[in-house]
Amino acid sequence: DTALGYMMKQACDILLNDLNTLHDVLRRRAAEFKHTLMIGRTHGIHGEPTTFGLKLCLWMAEVERDIERLEHARKSVAVGKVSGAVGTYSNIDPFVEQYVCEKLGLEPVKIATQVVQRDRHAELISTIAVIGGTLDKIAKEIRHLQRTEVREAEEYFSPKQKGSSAMPHKRNPITCERICGLARLLRGYAQSAFEDQALWHERDISHSSVERVILPDATITLNYMLHLTIRTIDKLLVYPDTMIKNLNLTGGLLFSQTILTHLVDKGAVRDEAYRWVQKHAMNRWLEGKDFATGLKSDENIKKYMTDEEIDACFDPQKLLRHVDTIMARFGL
Repeated sequence: DTALGYMMKQACDILLNDLNTLHDVLRRRAAEFKHTLMIGRTHGIHGEPTTFGLKLCLWMAEVERDIERLEHARKSVAVGKVSGAVGTYSNIDPFVEQYVCEKLGLEPVKIATQVVQRDRHAELISTIAVIGGTLDKIAKEIRHLQRTEVREAEEYFSPKQKGSSAMPHKRNPITCERICGLARLLRGYAQSAFEDQALWHERDISHSSVERVILPDATITLNYMLHLTIRTIDKLLVYPDTMIKNLNLTGGLLFSQTILTHLVDKGAVRDEAYRWVQKHAMNRWLEGKDFATGLKSDENIKKYMTDEEIDACFDPQKLLRHVDTIMARFGL
């Protein structure tokens, strides 16, 4: 277990270096697209405007938390024990344990059985699975943004690359799909690590065969996933013009909440105002009628808002006036 603690410490150091590299790449690209306007989606449906920089900054913030998680997990597993068959130092002086651990850069555990307790390793593998979940989320979002109907961003595609052996036009998000698939593997390893916590008495070896697979494979897999994600973000192709085109697809429906809020501020009953705005929004959705024109022709709405006030609501920059405030929290 002392040797295992040393190896896990080394593995964590490599993964932490990868995470910091990913953080730096996300930070650079978040600054690059700080004010790049795009539609924000909820339930997969257009909501309100956001920026691509905010999306990247959100991922960066999660990576920051992942770094903190892994640093804590590293501390948990970077330990050793040399305390005998059931942890009582029956045939060895505790000084030896202290000496060996110090040489390896490990912390001696305060108490053990024949083994270091496996809650520590379960914490590490579950942390690795959580980090895999972060990469899964990033990759899944890129896969959505790369869909033909959306095409706001996509994986880098080299001039000599093939997307499909049958269809020459294809540019498939194969790297992101690989990341998403491997994240499932890490979540399975986390379940195995949880099962390893409960051992009989002062030790059995039901955990040993499992760990020989999951500990090296989980760390190597996450290392590979991090390198794929770093490369993907670093070379990500972004299409601001398409983002604007998609933003305008619904003919201004993204400003429905702005209109509603303005009506309420003017004294309208919220539930009534909601129904007024929703009626014209649905006319746009279902019949293709102009949203702004419908609002301006509505007698109920005209009691509270002039045409000029309605037009003023159709300004995405007003909804994004606090972008700098959010990004400044991260020094961007």
